Amino acid sequence: MRISLPLLSTAVGLGLTAAVLGTGPAATAAPQAPAQAAQVGYQPAAGSGEDAAANRAFFEAVIRSVAEKRAAAPSSAAAVTVYYSTTGAPSFRTQISRSTQIWNSSVSNVRLAERSSGADFSYREGNDSRGSYASTDGHGRGYIFLDYRQNQQYNSTRVTAHETGHVLGLPDHYSGPCSELMSGGGPGTSCTNAYPNAAERSRVNQLWVNGFTAALDKALEKSSRR
Repeated sequence: MRISLPLLSTAVGLGLTAAVLGTGPAATAAPQAPAQAAQVGYQPAAGSGEDAAANRAFFEAVIRSVAEKRAAAPSSAAAVTVYYSTTGAPSFRTQISRSTQIWNSSVSNVRLAERSSGADFSYREGNDSRGSYASTDGHGRGYIFLDYRQNQQYNSTRVTAHETGHVLGLPDHYSGPCSELMSGGGPGTSCTNAYPNAAERSRVNQLWVNGFTAALDKALEKSSRR
């Protein structure tokens, strides 16, 4: 997953150079990228420094949305719930459900749950030469775009789980092995692992203990000024 700086919105992804295995669902125009954007794609690409900055922007956009909801309605629950919407990606509901099940069974400090309205981020689908990616929309929210062709060439559940990893704060690491979920398309099309390894699980749990506390403090501070 690749990322192009200015804080919020768009994508860099997997420009497919290999033949497509069949035809995807009816062609749908990819969402137009706002003028400024932060993006993370599934395919190895240049600009690791920018990728890191964009990943932080995307994670911060999602966590800010969650923090503001908690500030408005505090909860005593230890785990943080992040809500997502699949209305924009009906063809990938199975893969999305599977990837969120994987994450929910892998980490304890954050939980992913579907919600039809008021979600913290959404999934979208269509055709895009850049492939699949995670992006912010420029307004404190994020979305994951799932490209038809890329999901035919690579294992679709792995692609979806990888992109969802960006929502939870994980950066790309294309040079990693197949056992590392955030290595994305680096290991090639034969890699089908859709599970985060121990280090990735630990990192997400750490982020959603310490990182969320900081984000919640900011949200509370913001709301107190109103």
